[in-house]
Amino acid sequence: MVRCKVINRILPHAILLVPRSYDDSNKHNANIKMKHKINTRRLVLTPFLIDDFNIFHQLNIDPHIREFMWDGEEIALDTSKEIMQKNGSHFERDNFGIWKVILKETDELIGYTGLWYFFDEEQPQLIYAILKKFTKQGYAHESSKAIIRYSFETLDFKYLIAATDESHLESQKVAKGLGMKYHEKRMENDKPTLFFRIEKGALT
Repeated sequence: MVRCKVINRILPHAILLVPRSYDDSNKHNANIKMKHKINTRRLVLTPFLIDDFNIFHQLNIDPHIREFMWDGEEIALDTSKEIMQKNGSHFERDNFGIWKVILKETDELIGYTGLWYFFDEEQPQLIYAILKKFTKQGYAHESSKAIIRYSFETLDFKYLIAATDESHLESQKVAKGLGMKYHEKRMENDKPTLFFRIEKGALT
């Protein structure tokens, strides 16, 4: 999984959504889901909505996910609410954010993937996190590949970056397996962080 200690902070251009009536919100949420729904062979990727903060929170306090996503810290529920609010803004305005990763066969939520701002880059980075029970089965690769393709084909990105802790070898394997190349090493939040990059046209 890609480390995202600052997922809650680095969002300089996030906007707040205008409150809607209940019926309007339901229609709007349905439109967001349908517009940005992504299907792969084994998975369905659907956007997290603002009201999904409890689901998002439960994923992020899972010991396996929080080890690298949050340096082992258990985040507050308010943090998850704020992230989901910003996520809704991004999908509405920028056509990207964080997607649920759901197994087609069982309809189980197994993690998340998407695009998010971290270290003041010009564009968002690839992010992925899968519950331990579902790791080593290719789901991180499959979901992330779909997001990379979406980034290039729908958003017209020219490249995409992913960052991971230097110690997180499994996440690095996923990045390399996606065709991403080592780009640089930097200290972020007092930890050595490796950056991987893929250019448009390099995805196979």
